[in-house]
Amino acid sequence: MFKRILSCTLSALLLVGSLSAFAGCSQQGSSENSAESVDFKTADKVADGAILQAFCWDFNTIRESMPDIAAAGFSAVQTSPINECLEGENGGMELYGNGKWYYHYQPTDFKIGNYQLGTRDEFKAMCDEAEKYGVKVIVDIIANHTTPETDKVSEDLIKAGGGSLETLYHKGNANDIKDYGNRLECTTYKMGGLPDINTERTSFQDYFLEFINDCIACGADGFRYDTAKHIGLPDDLKEDDGFTNNFWERALTEMNNADNMFVYGEVLQGNNDRIAAYIDAIGRTTSSTYGSKIRSAVTGNMIDTSAVTDYWLGDAPLNMVTWVESHDNYINDGTWNQLTNEQVILGWSIITARKDGTPLFFSRPYDCSLTNEWGMNRIGTQGDDMYKDKRVSAVNFFRTAMIGEEENLVNPNLDSTVLLIERGEKGLVIVNTSDEAAVDFETNLADGTYVDRVDEKTEYVVKNGKITCETPIPENSVVVLYNEGYTNYAESANVGVAEGTEFTFDGDSTEVTLTLENGKNATYSLNGGKAVSFKNGDKVKVKAGEDGKVGVLELRAENEQGIKTYERVEFTYKKNYEIKKGTKVYFEKPDSDNWGDELYAYVYDDIGNENDMWPGLEMTKESDGKYSYTFELSWETPYIIFNDGDATDSVQYPEGQGLVVEPDKTYTVE
Repeated sequence: MFKRILSCTLSALLLVGSLSAFAGCSQQGSSENSAESVDFKTADKVADGAILQAFCWDFNTIRESMPDIAAAGFSAVQTSPINECLEGENGGMELYGNGKWYYHYQPTDFKIGNYQLGTRDEFKAMCDEAEKYGVKVIVDIIANHTTPETDKVSEDLIKAGGGSLETLYHKGNANDIKDYGNRLECTTYKMGGLPDINTERTSFQDYFLEFINDCIACGADGFRYDTAKHIGLPDDLKEDDGFTNNFWERALTEMNNADNMFVYGEVLQGNNDRIAAYIDAIGRTTSSTYGSKIRSAVTGNMIDTSAVTDYWLGDAPLNMVTWVESHDNYINDGTWNQLTNEQVILGWSIITARKDGTPLFFSRPYDCSLTNEWGMNRIGTQGDDMYKDKRVSAVNFFRTAMIGEEENLVNPNLDSTVLLIERGEKGLVIVNTSDEAAVDFETNLADGTYVDRVDEKTEYVVKNGKITCETPIPENSVVVLYNEGYTNYAESANVGVAEGTEFTFDGDSTEVTLTLENGKNATYSLNGGKAVSFKNGDKVKVKAGEDGKVGVLELRAENEQGIKTYERVEFTYKKNYEIKKGTKVYFEKPDSDNWGDELYAYVYDDIGNENDMWPGLEMTKESDGKYSYTFELSWETPYIIFNDGDATDSVQYPEGQGLVVEPDKTYTVE
C-alpha cells in the first residue's frame, strides 16, 4: 500500500478508524488543573458553540490541554479516530515520514485505543477532564471501511461481518470507485483502495453499535462519521444480499442517550452527493463548498456579502458543520500553503460570528509554516497555538453570548474588504481583510459604548444607529463588540520553543531556547524527569529518552488567573546527510516471477519532496537482474523505494518506509 500512500491518490484516502466494545470504563489519572476557580462560558449544546479539531493530538495531550481549550472558548473538542488501527511503518510516529497520520483511519477493529492516540482508560480520563470544564467530546469514527491490509483485520470484526472477509465486505468491493455519480459504486465499491464494509449486515451493525455505546459510556458526547457519503441511504440502490439500507437509522436511534448526542457526517459536496438526504438521515453534515468559498474570499480580499453569506447547500436545512479548513483540505487538496495563519483567523471570525452552522477549527501541526507543512512532524502532541489566539477566543465567546440572536451581514459603505456581522442589537463582529479602515458607518447595534474584546482597550461608540471610533480598524484585523454576556478572562499563558528551532538532533543532544508569554510559575521537564523552573529565553539541552530516538520536553505555566497551560514538544534523532547530483545506487532484482523487466526508483524526503509521481523514474539496466539509478538532483536525507511500476499490481521493495540512500550501494531484497 506504500505506493498508493506516496502517490497523489491521497485525495481519495479519507481513511477512518474503529472502536471498542467493553462495558464500563475505569478512570486513570487526573490532571493537576482545576476548573473550580473559573467558570468558562462554554455552550451547553455543541451546536451552539465552536469545536476544536485536535488533529492527531493523543488523549493525554488533550486532557492536559483542557484548561487551554476551555479558556479559548471552545465548547467541544474533536479527537482523531480512536479505534484499533493498522500499526504502519513499524509504529513510526511522524505525521508524515516515518509513520503517517492516516493509519488511525485504517481500522483493524472497532474497539477503543490505538498506538497513536492512547488506551481506552486514557480516553476515559480525557473525557472526565473535559466534563470538568464544560467541554464536550466529539469522536471521529469510521464505519464503512477497514485497512487495506486485510490480514490485520481482527477475528472479532470478521466474525461480526459474517465469518469471512468476503462476507465482511460488499461484493462490489472487488472494484475501485470510478464514477462518484453512480450511487451503487459510491456506497459499495472501494474508495482509494480501502475495502468497503457491508454496513447493511445486521451482525456488523450490532458490533459497531457496541463500539459506539462504549464510547458514550466513556464520556463521548457525539460523533463525526468519516466518509459518510459512502454509506447508503434508505432509498439508495444496494446489492441483492437480503439486507436493507438501514445503517443510519440504527446507528442514530440505537446508540445510548441518542437525543443528546451531536452527530454529523462528512459528506464532501460534489457529483450526486445527496446532501439534503444525508442531513435528513444523520441530522447534520459538513458544508465543504462553503469552506472553499471562505478560503477564496479571505485570500482574494473580497469578503462581499454575496461571497460569504450563502452556505451552498441548496434547499437543504442549514444543519451543518462549517470550517475554514479541515484536515482533508489541509492535507489533500493542496490549499495548506495558500492561507496564512492570519487569513485562517479572519475566515474563522466570519463563520463563528454567524448564527447558523457549528464551526470547526482545524488545529494545524505545531510550528508549521507556508514552507513546512508538517512542522514538528509528530503524532500525539498539540498543534499550532493559533487556536489560543486572542481573536479566536474573543469570537468563540461572542458566539456563545449571541445564542438566539438573528444575524445581519453588511459591507459598510459598500466596502467589500470589510464585513459587519451583526447579531440582533446585541453584538457586532467586524472583519477587515485590507488596509486600516475608518469607523463611521451605520449599524443595528444598540446605543452605547463598547470596548473591543480583542485588544480590551479600543472604545467604539454607537449613537442613533451610527458607530464611530477615533482609531481606525487596523489592517487584517478582527473587532469583537458586545457588553451583555461578556466575561473578562485573563489572556492565556503561552509556552514553547523559539522560532527556527530544529526538532531533530544528529548527535547526543540539541540546545533549544524556551519561550514564556503572559505566564508565571513556568516549569519544564525532560523525558518525564523532575520539573525545573524557567523564564523566557532560558536555554535547555534536550537529550533523547531511554529509547534513544525521541526527546520529550513538557512545558507548563499558568496565567494571572491561575489557569494552567501545557505544551509538549518532541525532538527526534535523525541522521542527516547529503546526496549530490550524479550519485549512483544499484538494485538487484529478486529472482521472482512477480517482478517485471522495467524497474523504477522512487525517491522522497520527510518534507514531502519527491523525484516524480509514483512509481518514480526508470532505472538503467546494467546486466541481467542488476539496475542502476543516477540522482538527477542533490538531496538532503532522501529515501528510496524500488518497484516495477506496474499500474495495477506493482511489486516494490521495501514495502514500507523507504531505504536510506548510500552512494554506490547495491541493494538486495532481504
